Amino acid sequence: MKVKDGFVLRTIAGSNIVVPVGAATAQFNGMITLNDSGAFLWRELEKGADVDSLTEALLKEYEVDEKTARSCAADFIAKLEEAGCLE
Repeated sequence: MKVKDGFVLRTIAGSNIVVPVGAATAQFNGMITLNDSGAFLWRELEKGADVDSLTEALLKEYEVDEKTARSCAADFIAKLEEAGCLE
């Protein structure tokens, strides 16, 4: 799974913001604010990560158990799919 073309992550005034650019602005009107762990996961998705690789990345980066990491990764993906940000 991967972030669709036309969505970019920017840090603006210390906040992590996902904004549409180009043609994506016609389909997505708004922006998404991410906390630091959300921005971390977004960057992993830009590389083509799936739930398993996101879970592994969370386990390496944060002090969290596997069940929590997997649940967080799956929830994050579901929300981005709902917003239309993923291929």
